[in-house]
Amino acid sequence: MSTLRERLRVEASIVGEAPPFDPSAAPDDPQTLFRDWLDAALAAGIPEPHAVTLSTVDADGRPDARVLVLKDVTDEGAFEIATGSESAKGAQLHANPNVALTFYWSPLARSVRIRGVAAAASAEESAADFRARNPAAKAIALAGRQSAPLTDLVERDRLIAENLATLEADPGRVSPGWALWRIRPISVEFWQGESTRNHVRLQYIRTDDGWRHGKLWA
Repeated sequence: MSTLRERLRVEASIVGEAPPFDPSAAPDDPQTLFRDWLDAALAAGIPEPHAVTLSTVDADGRPDARVLVLKDVTDEGAFEIATGSESAKGAQLHANPNVALTFYWSPLARSVRIRGVAAAASAEESAADFRARNPAAKAIALAGRQSAPLTDLVERDRLIAENLATLEADPGRVSPGWALWRIRPISVEFWQGESTRNHVRLQYIRTDDGWRHGKLWA
């Protein structure tokens, strides 16, 4: 029987078909290019193209990562996400706002890496984001126990049912711990894979005057 290493070794990688991309014609700011790439992922019908890995660090400086969804990209180029303040990621964002985001669209052989600083939006903006969630997601968020140990499934189901009833009676109800976050990028890298491993990499770096960008070695 082959080992796991051997089975992984024969698995194909970078199997997507990359669209045409000319780094020399890239726009001056990364948010414009990001929207173009996201639009391409949407047009290609890629499942969950808004899924993104958020990386943070905990109180001991150890990295943490999880997948969530991108809410928006502002005209100023900030990337929006949201979470409950009681969650592990919420606590880590409050304690250390230095974060990273990673998108990967395998069918297009494309990835985007972002490093930046997160800042909480206003209470009004966070409330509006919460109200836009579906009822089941709001009911779970109202419990305020994300990332807490789950020891009683009956109690969980009872609490969710109570919250659904509360939301039906008061559709405008908002979790006080819900927060919309805007991540202001300090660097953005666009990666397009090649089966030859001669990948295309274009990096944007924020400067005092705006952005500078250039290609990187694969």
